Amino acid sequence: MILCSIKLKKSIQVTNKIKSTYEHTAITNKITAISNQQLNMKKQITFLSILLAFIVNFTDAQVYGGGVYMERGYRRPPPPKQYRFHQKAPAFKPTVNLSFGYGYPNLDKDYFPTEFYGAVNAFRGTDVKQTGPVSAALDFQFSRFNSIGVIGTYGKVSVPYFDYSTNNPAPMFTGDLESWSVMLNMMTYFPSYQSVSPYIRTAIGMSNRTENYTYPDGSKAVVAEGDIRDLAYQVSIGTKFNLSPNAGFFVEAGYGRYIVSGGLAFKF
Repeated sequence: MILCSIKLKKSIQVTNKIKSTYEHTAITNKITAISNQQLNMKKQITFLSILLAFIVNFTDAQVYGGGVYMERGYRRPPPPKQYRFHQKAPAFKPTVNLSFGYGYPNLDKDYFPTEFYGAVNAFRGTDVKQTGPVSAALDFQFSRFNSIGVIGTYGKVSVPYFDYSTNNPAPMFTGDLESWSVMLNMMTYFPSYQSVSPYIRTAIGMSNRTENYTYPDGSKAVVAEGDIRDLAYQVSIGTKFNLSPNAGFFVEAGYGRYIVSGGLAFKF
């Protein structure tokens, strides 16, 4: 009886030990399964993250047309640097400039009276004959943008006067005006190409004009005449066209002695 009780007790202990071992094995397997499941989930999340990052980067590459890798992804590549090579202007050399021109119209015609009253009653006609003004200028260009010198002009104008009291188509007498002027000439040149040189001319000085009024037979008309000195000036803007390093021509427009002028220019 005692022996059976001992065997039963040992059998129960073996059974409990086997049961305990089985439960431990089951728990271990369950833990392992859970760990494998979590690992698989991490792998899936990692794969999805990599796939999402690839899709985003691929989209950026399509939008920006390619890129270069930087710290935070793809960016538009910087534009290539453009280097501009500026041609250095040649060293300036002082020069002496000489020019000859012809202007139109001769504004000395405005000095003629429109009419005379008194001993002679006559009005000015519209058939104006003029010569010049012819001009000559000599100046020293001491910098790339400035020069100073003198300019002289000569011109002659003739206008007919008609008698108020008759309808005679022939002029009663003729007025002649001859003038000379000498002026200080200052030139300001603009930066430009070597073949074209725009400039501003500012000239001021004195003029001397002589007025004569004569009948067709050569006798003097009974009107005021004589030598008159007054202020002379010319303000113009123009351009020189350099056909060679030492020669070219110029055109300009302004007011004073003439309105438009053109001629030849030389450089020494």
